[in-house]
Amino acid sequence: MSTILNLWTKANLVPFGNKAFSLAFSQKAPYFATIRPTFTELRPNYAELVIPKRRAVHNHIGTVHAIALCNGLEAAMGALAEVTIPSDKRWIPKGMDISYTAKATSDITCIAETDQAQWDGDDPDLHVRVKGVRDDGTVVIEGVIKLWVTPKPARS
Repeated sequence: MSTILNLWTKANLVPFGNKAFSLAFSQKAPYFATIRPTFTELRPNYAELVIPKRRAVHNHIGTVHAIALCNGLEAAMGALAEVTIPSDKRWIPKGMDISYTAKATSDITCIAETDQAQWDGDDPDLHVRVKGVRDDGTVVIEGVIKLWVTPKPARS
């Protein structure tokens, strides 16, 4: 079991454990903290978190800013990658293809998904499916985050 998945599992044994996990995960890449994500589900090939709609992430029309949405998608993707990747491989993001499909007028649930076959194959290009969903079920952002997955170098 990956370190991140182990922490998630242990955190969820106590009240508000997902909040503590989310805060700790946000320190991994400090810009994640700017959106105050709360993870709600994390398992191999799936990650889900919520970005609260608050003034600090608003754009000029009072909806959740596009870059805050991308930040949430990237946090979900990063957690998914950490709990899914085989131990002999490493990953790095190499791009995003995103479409903004509706106004982000509520808290946003960010979801990242893959299939295990993507990780088990030899193709280094791996596309993580991502989307952000409003409280009413409307998808406000969707696309893929492209990863470069390669074998870990041999230790010397």
